[in-house]
Amino acid sequence: MAVESIETLGDYIETTMQPAILGMAIGHGELMFTVRREHLRRFMAFLLNDATCDFKQLMDICGADYPDDDERFEIVYNLLSLRHNFRIRVKVRTGENTPVDSITDIYSAAGWFEREVWDMYGVFFNDHPDLRRILTDYGFEGHPLRKDFPLTGFVELRYDETQKRVVYEPVKLTQDFRNFDFESPWEGMTNIQLPGDEKAVKPDVGADLPSLDELKSGEKKSA
Repeated sequence: MAVESIETLGDYIETTMQPAILGMAIGHGELMFTVRREHLRRFMAFLLNDATCDFKQLMDICGADYPDDDERFEIVYNLLSLRHNFRIRVKVRTGENTPVDSITDIYSAAGWFEREVWDMYGVFFNDHPDLRRILTDYGFEGHPLRKDFPLTGFVELRYDETQKRVVYEPVKLTQDFRNFDFESPWEGMTNIQLPGDEKAVKPDVGADLPSLDELKSGEKKSA
């Protein structure tokens, strides 16, 4: 089958693999399919082996976390067809305790990508040959890209002169966590209050200088 456009390819995939597909869209010149988790392997094998699709390269596997959803994690597979110069994005949803089937035997590059998703989000992959952490330390606790993971983490490391090695300690904050509102607390050099300085107290320095309104109007403040 000749692929004339990305729309033609999308219609072909949707017609052929309909039982596996939950949704299809085209965005930024790329096909996007949401598929049923239990049909993931069959769908990915089809994209690889079907001559019309010919998506031979797995470019990346990444994730997203939506904590308020029943299936909070979205796993995203990005594929490339050099033959057609098309890209496709495949998405599946899963929960904290529901594993996703590994595709390492379909795309060998998935090995490290799935390890990264496991490390960052805690999504387990069935039948992965070596599912262990890849970016964090082996003794690391938690999964840092989850939305409920604290920004400070749980532990910090430092070099201990007494023990002559790097040691891990619980995080100790020297100040309470602050919610920043992007308004500067710093005082300006004149009595002209610039945008963003709403929290600052106008200083006496340069009090005899014209204000911003006076500068706009061309009038000088009288002494």
